[in-house]
Amino acid sequence: MTCVSAEGRITPGCAGMWSDEQTSAWRRIVDFVHENSDAKVCLQLGHSGPKGSTKVGWEGYDVPLDTGNWPVMAASDVAWSDHNQTPTPMTRIDMDRVKGEFVAATRRAIDAGFDMVELHAAHGYLLSSFITPLMNRRSDEYGGSLENRLRFPLEVFAAMRDVWPIDRPMSVRISANDWMGDYGVTPDEAVLIGEAFARAGADLIDVSAGQTWAKGNPVYGRMFQTPFSDRIRNEGDVRTMAVGNIYETDHVNSILAAGRADLVAMARPHLVEPYWTLHAAAAADYRGIAVPKPYLGGQQQLTRNLKRAAEMEAALKA
Repeated sequence: MTCVSAEGRITPGCAGMWSDEQTSAWRRIVDFVHENSDAKVCLQLGHSGPKGSTKVGWEGYDVPLDTGNWPVMAASDVAWSDHNQTPTPMTRIDMDRVKGEFVAATRRAIDAGFDMVELHAAHGYLLSSFITPLMNRRSDEYGGSLENRLRFPLEVFAAMRDVWPIDRPMSVRISANDWMGDYGVTPDEAVLIGEAFARAGADLIDVSAGQTWAKGNPVYGRMFQTPFSDRIRNEGDVRTMAVGNIYETDHVNSILAAGRADLVAMARPHLVEPYWTLHAAAAADYRGIAVPKPYLGGQQQLTRNLKRAAEMEAALKA
């Protein structure tokens, strides 16, 4: 997640998109990617809300800073945990300011040359704090019913969509399950959330889950969030992207072949193996993948070697 303001950072180490200096730095990266590959680049924009002002993950996940904390805000004055700050409930003035920050960051994304923008409305961050009834205790037009809880997130999305080029895709990340039974967002409600963003102009729903309530009870496992993508896609007739503990080629192929998602995103496998996709293509003897020109020889060799190894293994079994 790239933050739309200094106040909207999760940690002091978070990337940002609120200054000319940051825009120039991102443009340098995006230009390099475009000039040296066929890859497209998406910028995910968000605001930390009640889960801000914390240490970088490897120093303590969701743990407040020892010093130098900044104030946080959210839909309501509900702290993420007993150790985190109690956020200030947002006023209409706050909403207008934050909406403006999202729009400004979206305009900067255009200047930097990004091919796609994603709005982060999941995981208990600012916009998610409006969507989940566990964090949203408001009694005004922004709280209560799902329609009310979606009002501000949809407002932010619409403002971003208005300035983002119509020929470039835009997605929204949501938490499809609060993992709190009927007390929070449920998979049933997630279908309605996906439909609402699609009607507002979202081309894709990035279907994550949880991290909205510290006492949630997630059920982990292989491809554990894919069923939520499946429901939103096939019950809501909305294009989706599946994420979450997807780490093998067969996982990806089975999800796409079964129509459970339109795209699959794999973050953690690529963190430790940036060339995961090239290796998967080589293992499948798939030649249609775009390979950076300096890597062509290596890709061809890996494809031959893996094909030969597979043939030898098959011969031994026979």
